[in-house]
Amino acid sequence: MATIVKARPGDTTDQVIRKFKKKVQQDQILITIKEKEFYKKPSELKKERLAESRKRKKRKSKSSIRR
Repeated sequence: MATIVKARPGDTTDQVIRKFKKKVQQDQILITIKEKEFYKKPSELKKERLAESRKRKKRKSKSSIRR
């Protein structure tokens, strides 16, 4: 999975680096690397998914109350 950023004629190195950083952030490469840095047991992954879904439901219910 290579991230390729092509420099246009007239682009400075700073502009190319900025484009690269933006592309890496959009592809969420750093997030996946950090997640895969250590092994997580399947039960831990399940707990995290459940906690995230609870957060989403809580936020959704709060936003519907305000309307």
